[in-house]
Amino acid sequence: MSHDTIPDDKGYFGRYGGRYIPETLAMPLDELEAAFRSALADPSFADELNALLTRYVGRPTALTHAAGLGRRLGLDRIYLKREDLCHTGAHKINNTLGQALLTKRMGKRRVIAETGAGQHGVATATAAALFDLDCRVYMGSEDMRRQHLNVVRMRLLGAEVVAVDSGSRTLKDAINEALRDWVTSVADTHYILGSVLGPHPFPEMVRTFQCVIGNEARTQLQEAVGSLPDVVVACVGGGSNAMGIFHAFVNDPSVRLVGVEAGGHGIETGRHAARMAERKEGVLHGTRTYLLQDDDGQIRATHSVSAGLDYPAIGPEHGYLFDTGRAEYTYVCDDEALAAFALLSETEGILPALESAHAIAWLVKEAKKLANDGVILVNLSGRGDKDVEEVARLTTDSDG
Repeated sequence: MSHDTIPDDKGYFGRYGGRYIPETLAMPLDELEAAFRSALADPSFADELNALLTRYVGRPTALTHAAGLGRRLGLDRIYLKREDLCHTGAHKINNTLGQALLTKRMGKRRVIAETGAGQHGVATATAAALFDLDCRVYMGSEDMRRQHLNVVRMRLLGAEVVAVDSGSRTLKDAINEALRDWVTSVADTHYILGSVLGPHPFPEMVRTFQCVIGNEARTQLQEAVGSLPDVVVACVGGGSNAMGIFHAFVNDPSVRLVGVEAGGHGIETGRHAARMAERKEGVLHGTRTYLLQDDDGQIRATHSVSAGLDYPAIGPEHGYLFDTGRAEYTYVCDDEALAAFALLSETEGILPALESAHAIAWLVKEAKKLANDGVILVNLSGRGDKDVEEVARLTTDSDG
């Protein structure tokens, strides 16, 4: 079956996905799906979004041959898809602009969002400023501490940033609060969910807005090297940047797809966010997928040096790709990601987001197993400016 035929009409990717929601959200989700389908069938919507992506976001983003990193690892043909060069500094803006256009199409005046690393919050606040929408962003207080720069950016853009002090004070808890807000404000509010998570149609919709990444990279690689990549690598939190680049190659069996999760302090410690390492299924935030839970079915606390990967579930489409064997999922630990952050900075003059550094760290670990002349495509999902203070704090602590 072609991957283009999923999800089914109820939002399932195999046995993952669907809608597990309170009745209050049935109507706004139906309304959203109708607006989404109508927009996809309307050439003027595509024209408006493409114009924004070109003239506002700066697409197409560059494809960079990472020769310095390649020399260090003994790999000649590493290419970086440079989502760090997008306006706002990450891939998140591709999705928020699409959903902001849908918000206007539905006649709503207010948007809410969750954010972990802060990049989705910044991108939502940016889209809201552009379209003159009221904006509230929920963010765990622990994430606000380690991503303070993005909190300042959101507020400068006119968004209200609400600290969430419940639970682990990270992304899961921010989503909880955003959903509570949406339940009570559906008449005038759209929830701009930031990843390929949540109830149908969010996983499909966010993937649709992010697949511009892979579509561009496919064309750029054909022009650069005359072939498809041998390996495509991306970090995976909820999984929007990974699905954005995987989707263009998912029907090409010769292309190896690798998703890299957050190993935190190590799987054996229990302090990680590597969902596929434990392979437990359940329901969280309206969708059925792989997640981290204890023996009683309670959602477990997670840990990652990267706020954007610090989440206990993975997008349902990733679960489907894993089960069918089309993609493989592995993990790297905090110290490996920090080392990769430094390595890319030193060899290429590019500071990657700590999220993206997980994908680079996988390359470092696997370099000797990969063909020297193989074409490796890495999605650099965002830039590392937001992480510099946290990296400095962690590396200074470890040095001391």
